[in-house]
Amino acid sequence: MFKNLVFLIFLGGFISSLYGDKLEDIQTTGILKAGVKYDYKPFGFIKDDKVVGFDIDLARYIANNLGVALQMQQVTSKNRIQKVKNDTIDIAIASMTHNKKREKDIDFSIHYFFDGQSILAKSDLRKTNAIGFNGKYIAAIKGSTSGINFKKLVPKARIKYYDDYNKALEDLNDGYVDAITTDLIWCITQIKNNPMEYKIVGKKLSSEPYGIGVKKGEDRLLTKINEILLNSVQDGTYERLYQKWFDEKPTRLPSGDLEANKL
Repeated sequence: MFKNLVFLIFLGGFISSLYGDKLEDIQTTGILKAGVKYDYKPFGFIKDDKVVGFDIDLARYIANNLGVALQMQQVTSKNRIQKVKNDTIDIAIASMTHNKKREKDIDFSIHYFFDGQSILAKSDLRKTNAIGFNGKYIAAIKGSTSGINFKKLVPKARIKYYDDYNKALEDLNDGYVDAITTDLIWCITQIKNNPMEYKIVGKKLSSEPYGIGVKKGEDRLLTKINEILLNSVQDGTYERLYQKWFDEKPTRLPSGDLEANKL
């Protein structure tokens, strides 16, 4: 019996060493490694040589509540999931839509932002809906859901994929693509910055709830992040940060209700 007990203890330690406990690791090292975007205003972007944005402030709030320092690493739509899976980062807080396909690779927090896919075009373009872009060149970001969604809706659209938003916007301005399809809030931000330059074409094409990505099996970390997100609502931080970056009050708040986070 003693031998069996020793074996079970050894086995438990071996399994623990294989899978670890990321929350414990974060608390031990005193560092939360967060993957964020550097080119997606107002969630994560460069201003005065610093990375700022809604996701950045929320990541900092999470780190403060964990009692650790925040270490940010740049991610893109294409590489953020892989960086979570291979432990390059602890969490991905990078305007990432939670969907069933991505659930196969990583776990998601409760939804912390609610968006939908849209179309950004030059203000002089005479199109009123997505169907009008049949045969046209549409920019989408690699690793995002936008290109696939748009192609399903407009099969004859010619999707041109980009690594980052800045180059996509540059090509729209230079006439190499007819529009950019991505999340509505990004499109709105471009219009706020250049109200005479751009317009949104048609209505939202989809629902895009954002979640924080965590490696599969890290249940303690995921539970803690959800707890912190709910605390941000209770103490007013979430609304304050939302107003800071979006110039309006949120119409929906992060919730622990299962129905509110259902896909």
